[in-house]
Amino acid sequence: MTPKPTGPPDGGWGWVVVAAGFAVNGLSYGVLRSLGLAFPDFAEYFDRNAQETAWVSALALAVQQAASPVGSALSTRWGARPVVMVGGVLTSLGFVFSAFAHSLLHLYLGLGVLAGSGWALVFAPALGTVSRYFSRRRVLAVGLALTGNGASSLLLAPALQLLLDNFGWRGALLLLGAVTLHLTPCGALLRPLALPGDPLAPPRSPLAALGLGLFRRRAFLVLTLGTALVGVGYFIPYVHLAPHALDRGLGGYGAALVVAAAAMGDIGARLLCGWLADQGWVPLPRLLTICGALTGLGLLAVGLVPVVGNEDSWGGPLLAAAGAYGLSAGSYAPLIFCVLPELVGIGNVVQATGLMMMLLSLGGLLGPPLSGFLRDETGDFTASFLTCGSFVLSGSFIYLGLPKALPSCRLASRPGTPPPEMGELLPVPQVALLSPGDPHSTLDTTC
Repeated sequence: MTPKPTGPPDGGWGWVVVAAGFAVNGLSYGVLRSLGLAFPDFAEYFDRNAQETAWVSALALAVQQAASPVGSALSTRWGARPVVMVGGVLTSLGFVFSAFAHSLLHLYLGLGVLAGSGWALVFAPALGTVSRYFSRRRVLAVGLALTGNGASSLLLAPALQLLLDNFGWRGALLLLGAVTLHLTPCGALLRPLALPGDPLAPPRSPLAALGLGLFRRRAFLVLTLGTALVGVGYFIPYVHLAPHALDRGLGGYGAALVVAAAAMGDIGARLLCGWLADQGWVPLPRLLTICGALTGLGLLAVGLVPVVGNEDSWGGPLLAAAGAYGLSAGSYAPLIFCVLPELVGIGNVVQATGLMMMLLSLGGLLGPPLSGFLRDETGDFTASFLTCGSFVLSGSFIYLGLPKALPSCRLASRPGTPPPEMGELLPVPQVALLSPGDPHSTLDTTC
């Protein structure tokens, strides 16, 4: 069935696609964020340290993001629907295989390689499809889809702790395999949509399908470089927020509450930031820079929280710091994906998403092991969160090189600006200034 070419519907079936993206995000990053609760059990069973067990999540993140261009290329050639459905099956098999692990290497292969490969096939095609269905309300739609991460963490963190207490880590992984199989019906909901500006035929060469030519665009290169540095620290709480809470003296359920607090802040911020960005009051690159810097400061705050007195304490300071981090990180997430159509055009957004995820994999591969190494050397995660927060701040500083990331005031010309679907940033409002000599004369400026 060939879809009829239309513009983005900004609604209709697009909201079903948003719901599918919500579930895909929750069953990928949401599961990965909560999986850190099982790391102490892995370390105890296999008699390994925090650095070695951290490679489980590091490999999963690295494979998921490094192979994202492959998922984007397959989606460009065959469509998002079959690619996401196959990815759901691979992810489920990875968890089932890991439930029977007899060494840490088996977890590396099961959760890191197999489940990571499945996640690589689901995330970029699903999120790219959401962007294609919306134009005027794109940031809000993507923000809604990305709240699946926080909602899943909010539910899975206490649920996984309950499964670990009652069934052990093997039973918990087996049940997570059944849960992640629901990625397959989510893929079936991604109805294809043709848009003006799409290529007439799928790219035939592998390099063209990967979209490597996008790196010739300066703005996209700046975005990916800054995002690679942000990725070093951004995923540390996914892996080590719960162990950090345990090190600070909280019990298992107290640590789960800290993860839930970050998830609640994440959910609220993604919705609020999506609505705010769609108003057009602040250019998206500028919002991205601000929210990235706040995320780095949130990581620093989490690392500086003092030790809690006993396991029965609720850990108020750590809860507050985790909530602040969740608010800033949740605001950052939808912006990093919604700025892509304005830089590369809507026709290249799926490929651009995959390439950006590949650059994120460099940080995702380095961050968790570095955090685990610093914990083993220093005895706690303070240095880990401080170091990784510095990486996030460095990446946010690079974002200042994006168009309209910095405010300016200059003379503007009259010609219209192409729409964001063509890969140009949205025009900013023009300010009319009255001349002292002629009350009817104006001077166009861009501020």
